[in-house]
Amino acid sequence: MRVLIVTGSSGGHIFPAVALAEELEKMNTDLLLVLPQKTPEEKLPVAAYNLRYIPAGFLSFNLSRKSIYGFLCFLGGAWESLRLILKFKPDVVVGFGSLNTLAVVFWAWLFRIKTIIHEQNVVCGKANRLLSKLVDRVAVSFSQTRVNLNIRDAKIVLTGNPLRRDLVRIERIAALDFFNFQPGKFTILITGGSQGSHRLNSVCFETLSNYQAKHNLQVIHICGAPDFSYLEDKYSSLNLSYKLFEFFKQMEYAYSVADLIICRSGATTIAELVKFKVPAILVPYPFAYDHQLANARVLSNQGCGEIILDNNLSADSVGEKLQGYFAHPERLTKMAQGYQNMPDVFAARLLANAVISLNNV
Repeated sequence: MRVLIVTGSSGGHIFPAVALAEELEKMNTDLLLVLPQKTPEEKLPVAAYNLRYIPAGFLSFNLSRKSIYGFLCFLGGAWESLRLILKFKPDVVVGFGSLNTLAVVFWAWLFRIKTIIHEQNVVCGKANRLLSKLVDRVAVSFSQTRVNLNIRDAKIVLTGNPLRRDLVRIERIAALDFFNFQPGKFTILITGGSQGSHRLNSVCFETLSNYQAKHNLQVIHICGAPDFSYLEDKYSSLNLSYKLFEFFKQMEYAYSVADLIICRSGATTIAELVKFKVPAILVPYPFAYDHQLANARVLSNQGCGEIILDNNLSADSVGEKLQGYFAHPERLTKMAQGYQNMPDVFAARLLANAVISLNNV
């Protein structure tokens, strides 16, 4: 069976696609993974796969040099997508959202190749919303997504959001040793997602610099490339045990050691939190059509996380949360217990089974 997987360039698209590829490898499939040319190399844990890249551009109704260039790139990507479909001759095409998947999935539909798309967020993105009318199946990460799609319910399959197979819990002592951390300290993980977040970075650093009992804290901060040098200078002036990273691939160690995470609420982050059951302060990215706010509410409704809206984010608001947790540690215990109401799902396997089953329809 030949399966073509096409995905966008963000970690939230790539990592579920890679997780599916890992699962399909076990099922005697011939895989082709298609990525946008702009994909950063550090986000590609995919060296073992058959890879192709297509030109990527954005579409805009504003008449400008940038929009014209984006449209030409989109056309180039559409042409290259057609060539890939004709050459690889897939039995099934799987799309993981973003504008970059439109052409590949469209050509597959036109040639009557079986198609399935996966939506990572509670609120369906524009590309997947459009493609949902054409494809044979729509796989979703959250049951709440069903109400946001105007398609037949029989077309929807609930799989969860696939995670890479190396994301497994590490013994806490081993994870502490990995970071050269001490067992008795409270460990905070800060991450703005695969793109990083300057606002989250700066507010969290200000919060930590204002905190008096720094000797009781240790921090893992994944900040993204743009803020790394700036934060490296800032952290060096604090009497604080910390590890600072631009981008960190071995997240299983970070999740296994964290007592609390302060983070955005992208779909992959939410899926990873459910797996590792880490209490969370969630700061949804405000410019994503409320996708991240809807994702964050999945955890807050279960009591696993607390939401701070981006326009309310400040050193005072984060500091107040931290002080409350330190004064009442049972609150964190209760937040972790909230994950018990969210059963583990083997999303990669469920999605792979959905892909395989299409070939038999």
